[in-house]
Amino acid sequence: MAKKTVVLSMLGTTLDAGKGPDRWERWRPTVALCQHEDFVVDRLELLYQQRFETLAQRVMDDVRHVSPETEVRGVHIEFNDPWDLEEVFGALHDFARGYSFDPEREEYLIHITTGTHVAQICMYLLTESRYFPARLIQTSPASKGEKDRAGKYSIIDLDLSRYDRIASRFQKEQREGLSFLKSGIDTRNAAFNRLIERIEQVAISSQDPLLLMGPTGAGKSQLARRIFELKKTRRQVSGDFVEVNCATLRGDAAMSALFGHVKGAFTGALSDRPGLLRKANGGVLFLDEIGELGADEQAMLLRAIEEKVFYPLGSDKEARSEFQLIAGTNRDLGASEFRDDLLARINLWTFRLPSLRERPEDIPPNLDYELEQCARVVGTRITFNKEARDRFLKFASSAEARWTGNFRDFNAAVRRMATLSPGGRITIECVDEEMGRLRTAWRDGKQQDGALEQVLGDKKAGELDRFDRAQLEEVLRVCRESRSLSEAGRILFAVSRTQKKSTNDADRVRKYLARFGIDWQSLR
Repeated sequence: MAKKTVVLSMLGTTLDAGKGPDRWERWRPTVALCQHEDFVVDRLELLYQQRFETLAQRVMDDVRHVSPETEVRGVHIEFNDPWDLEEVFGALHDFARGYSFDPEREEYLIHITTGTHVAQICMYLLTESRYFPARLIQTSPASKGEKDRAGKYSIIDLDLSRYDRIASRFQKEQREGLSFLKSGIDTRNAAFNRLIERIEQVAISSQDPLLLMGPTGAGKSQLARRIFELKKTRRQVSGDFVEVNCATLRGDAAMSALFGHVKGAFTGALSDRPGLLRKANGGVLFLDEIGELGADEQAMLLRAIEEKVFYPLGSDKEARSEFQLIAGTNRDLGASEFRDDLLARINLWTFRLPSLRERPEDIPPNLDYELEQCARVVGTRITFNKEARDRFLKFASSAEARWTGNFRDFNAAVRRMATLSPGGRITIECVDEEMGRLRTAWRDGKQQDGALEQVLGDKKAGELDRFDRAQLEEVLRVCRESRSLSEAGRILFAVSRTQKKSTNDADRVRKYLARFGIDWQSLR
């Protein structure tokens, strides 16, 4: 089905004006725009100020006369000084953000011949920055001697890649985007801030797959949703955010959940199922722990990413879905049985999220953020007294604090203290109790329950002998408590290393982990 052509045009009070019968002999850009035999405007949105109501109505009536097939709408847009760049830009910016664009059904053109030079500049900038998801249409009168009242027109598709400094014109918007991706948290870790800046840049400029790596609890799911919401505010997606943890998918259930099935495809398939890929059409599909997908699912996913088509289970008819993929993993996919061709396809933009222990300077702002979230839930402001806050921050930033679950551990600790705080005031007694609880949990290894499943996945972890499982769990525990591979090696090989003339403890640990497809960075 062909898209409708919609033109957004600013009323030109000088060129568009026409009085008496001779107005049909003049070139009037808005009217002439709809007189071209080879260019049909399905809808014209005419922007004008209230004080030019009479002229606007005349122009709209004339457009309806020369082009009966064109739907004409008048749109009030107000500013006092048409030569005030800030005022005009603000008015047009507000209009763009409030307009209901539908790029799937309509094609938009911005008419830049009419209006003041300031208005035309603003229309250009808003198109360039994608606030108007449109191309430009430039009209001009016929050459001297020609009698065609419609004149000429040309459609211009702005190539944003030519403008290296476009982002500098919208620094405020960029800062808002960065803050949005960080949930408004004023993070201080320089490396993390650079990472988020790069993610923001890629997210608004690319539809290619993104791969988010990092340990469990580092915030991959939350960041994926924030990326989707940022793209939605920029009108780059029209569909939903669909999230699934691939570790929960097995066998036919995995195929059915992702790609859908037709009635009768397998026992129990009593009706058609669209599947998550089709649900994500026009939006973002987040596949967390993508390394847990089976070989068949990986092969079908590769085709769905590259060709946007796939076969639902039990069907010989292709289904289609246009979605952007964000994948998450807590381990090195290159060291596992993951398909090389699929990895190459999703590895174009890879970002590794650091653990909480790697960002000690971000603990205070994250503490404030968690307290705000608790206050919203309980409806009461939650605070620390000074001594209690200082004690908790000192503990949270120390080597003693393992934070094996990263922000999930941190969030749980804050919520417990907030719940147990008398009158919404967290005291030293609350902090001491929580510190004791965390120490006990980490010492007893309660936080390590399911550690192998988190790193290897349920299937591979279940295939280990009890001997290998016990040995690997101890190695993982030591690695997570150590600050480097060398430190972990010195602890694990404390006896045997004394019997060697030269030692390379880090390499021994690295090779041991590689036997199970585990990368050191994925444990951090």
